[in-house]
Amino acid sequence: METVPLRAYLVDDEPLAIERLTRLLAKFEGIHIAGSSSDPARAIDDLNHPANGTVDVLFLDIQMPGINGFDLLARLPAQPFVIFTTAYDEYALRAFEVNSIDYLVKPIEPAQLERALNKLGRLRPVPKPEWQRDPAVLLKELAETLRGQRPDYPHRIASRVGERISFLSLDAVTHFVAQDKLTYAVVDGRQHSVDQSIAELERRLDPAKFLRIHRSALVNVDWIHEVNSWFAGKVILSLKDGQHTQLPVARDRVRALKAHLGF
Repeated sequence: METVPLRAYLVDDEPLAIERLTRLLAKFEGIHIAGSSSDPARAIDDLNHPANGTVDVLFLDIQMPGINGFDLLARLPAQPFVIFTTAYDEYALRAFEVNSIDYLVKPIEPAQLERALNKLGRLRPVPKPEWQRDPAVLLKELAETLRGQRPDYPHRIASRVGERISFLSLDAVTHFVAQDKLTYAVVDGRQHSVDQSIAELERRLDPAKFLRIHRSALVNVDWIHEVNSWFAGKVILSLKDGQHTQLPVARDRVRALKAHLGF
């Protein structure tokens, strides 16, 4: 029996982003693009019009002028599955509070898209979404947050292992380390893979809490136990985790470390 393609609708205020996503989706079987719009208001009309039929999955930008992605969802009587597309991955945690299959950080790469579509395909037939909270209340809160100032520094970070995504409290992360082209958040000596590079984490995390001490390491200053100076000016940090982890400080980072810690 032939599988009926999933009906998808694309919403992004950048027409070029829609064109790119359309080209990427054309390479995958089992997806039919039922419509698209760079105008969120028009997209709402399309999605609510009975003659257009229902859609199985909505590829939805989060930050859009006038009507953001959460505003749009709040105006739909029926909630399809959503794959969020965003230039800012700090919105990922908020995105997963709603009926999100995945989030794709722009510019979207084919491997990202394939991962999301594979996850969606395993859910067929597409069930009715189940909300953990009242959708109207939740979407209103999320929309109001986006209409305000840029979000505060995050308190959690997403860690992906295969198709499983867990969320780590940044208070519990002792440090981030880059190894073999991957980045890990370390909690109680255990490494958890994260999608951001050390440079990206340095830009996005609270600079009062996380300090770059090496090109491949970012430390949570709350976990520093001792600063030890060795021969030839080498500086080693000892952490107050169960493993008494020691981290070297690059020479060009020593002055910033001393200024940050006040010694």
